[in-house]
Amino acid sequence: MSDTGFVSGHVIVTGGASGIGEATVLALIDDGASVTILDVDDESVIRAEERHQGEDVLVLSCDITDEDEVTEAIARAVGVFGQVTGLVNCAGIARDMPAEKTSIEAFRQIIDVNLTGTFIVCKAALDEMGDSLAIVNLASVSGLRANSGRAAYGASKAGVVMLSQVLANEWGASGVRVNVVAPGPIDSPLIQKLHSPDDRKTWTNRTPLGRYGRSTEVARAIRFLLSDEASYINGHVLTVDGGFTSSGIIAGR
Repeated sequence: MSDTGFVSGHVIVTGGASGIGEATVLALIDDGASVTILDVDDESVIRAEERHQGEDVLVLSCDITDEDEVTEAIARAVGVFGQVTGLVNCAGIARDMPAEKTSIEAFRQIIDVNLTGTFIVCKAALDEMGDSLAIVNLASVSGLRANSGRAAYGASKAGVVMLSQVLANEWGASGVRVNVVAPGPIDSPLIQKLHSPDDRKTWTNRTPLGRYGRSTEVARAIRFLLSDEASYINGHVLTVDGGFTSSGIIAGR
């Protein structure tokens, strides 16, 4: 990491082929960092490879719930760009359904991808880190507030928050910072598929800024936490939510 506020070195971004992950990758490229994208969606991987031709970007297909795949992918990335100095865990899945209609299979899948997958990648990156390592894990306001329809998703993201704070506690003395970005309603492909027009109205009415956020706005927060400008920030949860988690009764709504 540089001392200018920019992010340098080798940063791994899971879920980096679309949405918030893709916006983060673009911000890191602008800073001059070398970026490895790990993504499980084959079509998104192909598009990312085409988009980033000629840049210091390695795009690898990888299932973050598979320890062997993750270990192999990160070892390959280190062989190309050197030791890992930054990690952003953006990969995740979501379902919106009442708790009583959430199957055990769906619950386990969401926990496996969002929480267990994050842990797997964090451990693998630790094994391949340089002198220091900055990790940013993506949670959600649904991991901080009880939102209807988010039993599995909310539980997984609440787990990401606690996991990150424990890692910040345990790994801090080794030169590792672990922080969390918790987005609110963001116009990402994931949310566009998940939210109906009625959902969008509900979320917008409960957000003081009165709009959905943009992936680039989340990416800027991630970039800050990776940079040396955040060198004494560890175990923090930064909400990027237009004021959703702090709001009460909103005037005029």
